[in-house]
Amino acid sequence: MFDRFGEFDSAEELNKTAAGLLAEGDTESIKGLAAENGLDPEDAEDYIDGVLPELANTLLAALGKLKVEAEELKLAGVLMDWKDSIVDMCTEDPEMRIAVRGKNKQLAKCMAGLIAFAFENKVRVSDKIVDITQVTHNGKKEAMRKPLYLGVPNRAEAKRIAREYYLG
Repeated sequence: MFDRFGEFDSAEELNKTAAGLLAEGDTESIKGLAAENGLDPEDAEDYIDGVLPELANTLLAALGKLKVEAEELKLAGVLMDWKDSIVDMCTEDPEMRIAVRGKNKQLAKCMAGLIAFAFENKVRVSDKIVDITQVTHNGKKEAMRKPLYLGVPNRAEAKRIAREYYLG
């Protein structure tokens, strides 16, 4: 991740590098820069062709960084839902976009905060629910063992934790 061009602290830094590459006529590197930063290849083409004045605005730069980080982390399930909450926050809040793009902020650290919250705020699931829950274990169905504790932040809590991490 960010191996060829390095991690940029802002959309401005990303665009400055793209402008330098464009001035040199290095269109292949612009495409590589876009790919490394999770940007749409068609946007890179439009930038090269002069259709777009810059490679990425603050929103695209933030969303691209989240995309690249999520792919590297191989996020799935609730972790992908949490990442999508951060995406929503970026679309709604210009300050969040800038913060997400910052070099000192990493999706992995935000996820770690969410997981810690989940663990620290787990609650016991009713035995009435656990008693009727069947799970596949070692290839066969069996009854869930009790007690069962779960702790998954709801969407509002996830957004609060992400806001505190990125903007706090």
